[in-house]
Amino acid sequence: MLVELSSDQEALRDTTARYLDNEMPVDRVRGLRDDPAGYEPAYWAKGAELGWTSLLVSEEHGGGTVSGFALQDFALVAHEFGAHAAPGPLVPVNVVASALDAVGSPAQRAHIDKLIAGTAIATWCFGEPVPHDRFDEGTLEIRPEGSELVISGVKRPVESAAQADHLLVTGRTADGRSQVLVPADTPGVSIQPLDTVDLTRRFSIVTFTDVRVPLDAAVGDLGAAAGQIERQAQLAILAHNAEAIGAMQRAFGMTKDWAFDRYSFGRPLASYQEIKHRFADLLSWLEASHAINDAAIAAFDAGAPGTAELVSAAKAYVGEQGSELAQDCVQLHGGIGVTFEHDLHLYLRRIILNRTLYGTPAEHRRRVGGLLVDTSRTDRGEQQ
Repeated sequence: MLVELSSDQEALRDTTARYLDNEMPVDRVRGLRDDPAGYEPAYWAKGAELGWTSLLVSEEHGGGTVSGFALQDFALVAHEFGAHAAPGPLVPVNVVASALDAVGSPAQRAHIDKLIAGTAIATWCFGEPVPHDRFDEGTLEIRPEGSELVISGVKRPVESAAQADHLLVTGRTADGRSQVLVPADTPGVSIQPLDTVDLTRRFSIVTFTDVRVPLDAAVGDLGAAAGQIERQAQLAILAHNAEAIGAMQRAFGMTKDWAFDRYSFGRPLASYQEIKHRFADLLSWLEASHAINDAAIAAFDAGAPGTAELVSAAKAYVGEQGSELAQDCVQLHGGIGVTFEHDLHLYLRRIILNRTLYGTPAEHRRRVGGLLVDTSRTDRGEQQ
């Protein structure tokens, strides 16, 4: 993560790391493979007490940062989640809490207390199935009918939907993009589990069949949610990047130790020139991933111009090089690296899954190109 952390940030990271070391050792992570939720409620509630769910919420609504830079602080927790392959709906709960804090009504903000306490779960219904699975290409319909909003469409993948009390649903109205907060037990909501490569994270297909909610279920103004949705997506991308980098760091460390401990022809593997060259590549990818994601996080916290381009660049780089690093670590371990019994695959799974969420690297490279073209035209005063 950051090159220099404040004492409060160090304490946050250290507390999270020690808690995960004690409560989620690798054997326990493996044991959650068949757990319906992928985590235990008591574990999540205790993590919430440590601040996992409050960092992106303003002090006015019961949250607060430790440094004044909310996403920087939250990314420290996400990094440790990746480094421990830890379970729990860390990103979706915080995205929803942040959205309700920013634009929710007083009644909606009343749910924040339970999210912060870890006694309730909420998740974000953002992505959609093919052929509408590209980043930012949702087609779910939200239409006003009298005193109600009617929701029709399908969202996938949705993390922890089966455990969620509320669903933050992103869709389209006649006037633009909108969001609605829907209780998960509302008639017409159907949740179907999906298989996933990650042992501790659970995803579902959520189908909305003429789901009816009151008009005041809208989060913010109808048709005016595009800016808030963009902010939520950036937050989710950067948090998942931080998770992936934590997993990359752990995989790299395990592989480096293995290369020094494993001998071949009387020499440690790490002493061979070809292995040294590969480790140099891995370290450069790891350090560059830290750097670009840290820069994007700082831009997000500062509300800097060009944040969208930087976030997509970070997503593209970490997604691409993270998976390359993890696969190389597997190969450098030799035959043991491809066994289920070895711990390395836990981090590979986290990296590979995060690579696919909220747009693939290829989609974000195209997005960077489109954003830069738009910026260039604006700078020259051309017609958009």
